[in-house]
Amino acid sequence: MTFIRVIFISILILTGNFIEVKINKNCPTENKRNYLIKNNPSKVSEIELPDGFIRDPLDTSSFAFYLRNLPLDTTDNTIYSYDGSVISNGGYHHSIIDMDIGNRDLQQCADAIMRLRAEYLFHTKQFQKIHFNFLSDGKPRYYNDYCTGDKSYKKFRKYLDYIFSYANSSSLRDEMEPVSNIENLQIGDCFVQKGTPIGHAVIIVDIANHKQTNEKIFLVAQSYMPAQSIHILYNLNNSKLTPWYSSNFEVLKLPGWTFYKKDLRHFK
Repeated sequence: MTFIRVIFISILILTGNFIEVKINKNCPTENKRNYLIKNNPSKVSEIELPDGFIRDPLDTSSFAFYLRNLPLDTTDNTIYSYDGSVISNGGYHHSIIDMDIGNRDLQQCADAIMRLRAEYLFHTKQFQKIHFNFLSDGKPRYYNDYCTGDKSYKKFRKYLDYIFSYANSSSLRDEMEPVSNIENLQIGDCFVQKGTPIGHAVIIVDIANHKQTNEKIFLVAQSYMPAQSIHILYNLNNSKLTPWYSSNFEVLKLPGWTFYKKDLRHFK
């Protein structure tokens, strides 16, 4: 699978459908924090809201609550590759979710979404719900079958690497449910494209609503290629909302990728 991913990356570079990055393996330590984040939020729920918007309360046991309270890296706002090198991205990310990448080129876009979903289910002990489909046959591989009674975190991470090797945005899209009305989008929903030759996937990690107009806005997180830090994207098209995005769109233009309403998916 790693070989296939390398081929896909090469094709993306040739076709121009790839975020331009610059690898700097000798970035000085003192220059690690390359962006100044307002108020330096320590978790997603502390990211500042635009005027007039509020966050609705959530069930504390829900996936949405888990995502809204994901910790952010407050000491280093750099996107790193799985091999430890620095990815210089021109400033398209707002903040970094404080979660390891692993040391293999596995936790890319759809993989990061599966990681977040699985982490929530693992830590809430909903082990029977941890399963993801393989691309090859469209059938789920269950965590309970893989761990054979070993519920250690180490075994759990091995299971995820196993999944990441044989699943991608195409298999993830097929196992999720389409959301027919964009106004029904929820925290934890994803925009997923199969794509040719390769797709992309991002996840909504927070939502807020305007107190008077009821306009809905959301935060988008992603990983990319190569496997890298999960990061929250800026909105480069709206300086008043950034890093938030409005649900009032026909085309969702993210840095380096474009999604449509039909791409919205929900975990079953």
